[in-house]
This record gives sequence, C-alpha cells and structure tokens, in this order.
Amino acid sequence: MKIQKSGSYYGLKKSELKTKGFALSEYNYNLPETDWHYHENPYFMFVLGGNLKDMNAKGTRLCPQGSFLFLNWQESHKNTKESSHAKGFHIELDKNWFSENQLNKNLWEGSKLIKGPYLYHVFAKIYHEFKVDDAFSSISLEALVLELCDGLWEEKSRANTFEPQWIKTLEDIIHEDEDILSLDSLSAKLGIHPVHLSRSFPKYRDISLGEYIRMHKIKKSLPLLVDSRLSLTQIAYTCGFSDQSHYTRTFKKYFKRTPSVYRQGVRHHNG
Repeated sequence: MKIQKSGSYYGLKKSELKTKGFALSEYNYNLPETDWHYHENPYFMFVLGGNLKDMNAKGTRLCPQGSFLFLNWQESHKNTKESSHAKGFHIELDKNWFSENQLNKNLWEGSKLIKGPYLYHVFAKIYHEFKVDDAFSSISLEALVLELCDGLWEEKSRANTFEPQWIKTLEDIIHEDEDILSLDSLSAKLGIHPVHLSRSFPKYRDISLGEYIRMHKIKKSLPLLVDSRLSLTQIAYTCGFSDQSHYTRTFKKYFKRTPSVYRQGVRHHNG
C-alpha cells in the first residue's frame, strides 16, 4: 500500500506553507480516484470546493464542499472525486510536535468527520493566516493549530461521556440542515418539548441553542466566501440569514472582521 510522505497529497499543489511542527497546503484534486494509501503524519482536511467520497475500512462517507475531517496517520483510505472540480486544504501535524506540546496521543486514533461549528471557526482563522502569511502569521498559526487540536480532543472526550441520544441527533440535524431552523421544528423532529430542549442543550455544549445555530450558519458560509462568483447577499441567503447586514454582524462577532474584509485578505494573496 502506498505511503504518502509528509506534505504529499494526490492532486496539483496550489500553495504550501511549512512551519515548525506542521505544514499547510492547498490542492486542486484532479484524479477521479486515488489509490488505497495512508499518510506519514496525521492531518486535517477541509473541502474548499466540489464533492469527494472518502472510503476506509469502516465504510464510505460523502464529503461535499465544507466538509472538515481529521485523519489518523495510520488510517488507510482512498478518495473519489464526485464533481468536475474539487479542491481542499490540509493541516498536517508532525508526530514529534504532539509530544513537544504535550498533546494526548489518543488524538491520532481513527478518523473523524468534524461537525462542531466552533472547530470550523478555528479552521477559518487558520486559512486566513495561511493566505495572508505576514510577519505575525507564524505565531498566530501555532496558537490556532494548538487550539484546533485541543478542540478536537474535547469533541472526542465528549463522545465517551454520557449524554442523551437526542443531543447527537440534534447536532446531525443542524449540521445537515437545508432549511431555516426554528425551536418548534427542532422540537417536533426530536419529540422533545421546546422548553426542555432550550434549557437542556447548554448543559451539554456550554452555549445556548440559538448561539450554536448562529455558529453553524457562519460555518456554512466559510467555503462559499472562497468562491468569488458568489455575492455576500447570495451567501447570506444561502446560509439562512435574513439579509446581508445580519450576516455581516454575526460574522464580525466571531472573527472581529467583516466577511468582506476576510474575503479581501484571501483574494489579495491569490492575486
């Protein structure tokens, strides 16, 4: 079976940034199908555009635009491209870096499709620093990658603790939603009284249900901002905001900059 060495992925490399302990890269995926393979180091992958399928010993999962995955360095898998064009961004971690930063080695185990919107927001900050790449990006990137690893460990730890099944079902509904969500609609789908739903959710996720949904809507907008063909108004409506100004205010709350400024930073790097 083929081993992909550090910094090597199937496709055409667009850009790369290497720093102490990890490497960041953006690729266009040009092959309809890869070989079965595994990677020398663990890594995160964000699907910036197009659709992929990821296959491993446990099965096949569809990874449309906006999907965020963590893959272990020993995880054998293959990918197929399910659209004419596809591209992705990788955050590859050196195994020695884990030990130096006293990160739990169990973070390496298995693979995971990340659904929590908070980790998407950390990714967005990493991607922006990757694109800007100025004198302050190196220290910002190291702090953000550590934050990403800590957040993933918290997600994995939470999965091993008791919580009602409806919490996971609710997260799946929010993650996969195509409609505007409401407390009544979620209550009906889960068979749980809306008062109990709104009061109980913060006990398991440390934020209100409304805030979680706002974070999710912003999360959905991140890969769309990379697509210069879409206006901010189109993105706002696609992600369930009432108008562009509402989207802009919410985005700025989490990223301390407007979506327009975020997008300009990415475009400036791309020339």
